[in-house]
Amino acid sequence: MKTLLIAVAALGVALAALTTARASDLKIALVAAENFYGDVAQQVGGDRVSVASILSNPEQDPHLFEVTPAIVRQIAAAQIVVYNGAAYDPWMENVLKVTRKAGRVVIVAADLMGKKAGDNPHLWYDPPTMPAVAMAIADALSAADPAYKDEYAARLKAFLASLAPLNEKIAAIRAKYAGVRVAASEPVFGYMAAALKLKMEDGLFQAAVMNDTEPGASEFALFEDDLKMGHVRVLFYNKQAANNLVQRLVEIAQMAKIPVVGVTETCPPGLSYQDWMMNELSATERALAGPNS
Repeated sequence: MKTLLIAVAALGVALAALTTARASDLKIALVAAENFYGDVAQQVGGDRVSVASILSNPEQDPHLFEVTPAIVRQIAAAQIVVYNGAAYDPWMENVLKVTRKAGRVVIVAADLMGKKAGDNPHLWYDPPTMPAVAMAIADALSAADPAYKDEYAARLKAFLASLAPLNEKIAAIRAKYAGVRVAASEPVFGYMAAALKLKMEDGLFQAAVMNDTEPGASEFALFEDDLKMGHVRVLFYNKQAANNLVQRLVEIAQMAKIPVVGVTETCPPGLSYQDWMMNELSATERALAGPNS
């Protein structure tokens, strides 16, 4: 009998150890509304986190996105959720309300940056945003998985260091082209243009497009004149939401030999956030240098 009790106790200890080991092997479920936030989460979390990014198709207009039951289930199961906020992805707020979960951590980029509905929501183009989001993700992962907090801290440090080339590129462009007049079909690239100290024209037109209202005839005429008369050096446009009106502006710019830079709201497949931003900064630098550069 004594031998049986000892065996049962030993089996219990072994099962408890196995359960603990399996629990430590489980990945933290994180859902990001946009794939660039998901990419940062993967860089910080490494193989300790399972990341699902909802908006990840660069051919899709994010403003036309519709939630599916599968996405609702993903969000409902998540331990950590990251989204943009500032009314950019309101569907996420609605899903979170109907899938309440005790202990779930929600990280909102707009809250970290002090932005609200009505502000330019394209926060990922603002250089301070991603460091703030990465630090919030590292904090959430460390709280959920404290045994690996040193690993998260090391990955966060590596991520922040990897942003140095971007900051150097921004500084170099700013030093050479600050004050240069540019235009855009909508304010997707607005924060980065401000970081580069470019002088952005035709703000009323951009605001109308961003708010899904038809720009006035006078606003379009002013924009058209800026392009035809060469009042701006570069035209930025959103490749994911280029309607007929925007395409017309692109054509006018091309006829006037004004360089055009297409930017996106979603990180292209196979690229990290850093690579994506560097590609767009390099395209901007070439365009500012002139059509023959």
